[in-house]
Order: sequence, then structure tokens, then C-alpha cells
Amino acid sequence: MAKIDRFEDLHSWQKARELVNIVFDLTGEGDFARDFELRNQIRRAAGSSMHNIAEGFDAGSNPEFIRFLKIARRSASEVQSQLYLACDRNYINQSELQKTYNTATEVKRLINGMIAYLRKHAELSN
Repeated sequence: MAKIDRFEDLHSWQKARELVNIVFDLTGEGDFARDFELRNQIRRAAGSSMHNIAEGFDAGSNPEFIRFLKIARRSASEVQSQLYLACDRNYINQSELQKTYNTATEVKRLINGMIAYLRKHAELSN
């Protein structure tokens, strides 16, 4: 793997950024926009996924980066759970739920890959 110097180059961060923008688009209009509590919570969870990847990148050690990546992964799962509530409340339709859920799943897949890489790299260093 080539050396990555900026968090913006991480595929997991790029996909998390995409997730944040999808969530902001979904929550910006209609009844979803008026449900301030759910709107703000899902936006914070999506942002947390993106921001924890960035913060972890500059954490200074692989174990610390992994800790931040795990938080980012849990935040993506939180988005997925909140999507079901949004669909149950008829704020989004099934197609919107599935598209956004799949994006969050891809974020988690990329995070898992990064965690596996960092763990393997740590084992090789020992």
C-alpha cells in the first residue's frame, strides 16, 4: 500500500464524506427537516463517522487510529439504525433507506479493511 499523507486520501474517509452528504440531503426537506431531534442525531452520527476517521489518522499511533476507526464504524451503524426510524416515520422511502444504508455499509467495510491493515502492519513490526 502506498504511503498516505493526508486523511483526505483515505477511501474510508471519502466514502464517509459521501454518506454525510447523502444524509444532509435526505434530512434537509419535508417532515424529516422538521423533526429536529432525529435530523440532528442522524447528521451528527454521519459526521462522527467521517470526523473520527480524520481525527484517528492524526492520532499518532496505530492502536489509537484503530480506536477512532471503531468509533467511526459504530457511528455508521447508528446512521443505519436511524434510517429505519426515518423510514418508519415516512420521512424517507424504502429506496432512500436502502441507498443510504448501502453507503453506510460500504463505509464500515472500508473501515474494517483499514483496521485489518493496521493490525497486520503492527504484527509485522513486532
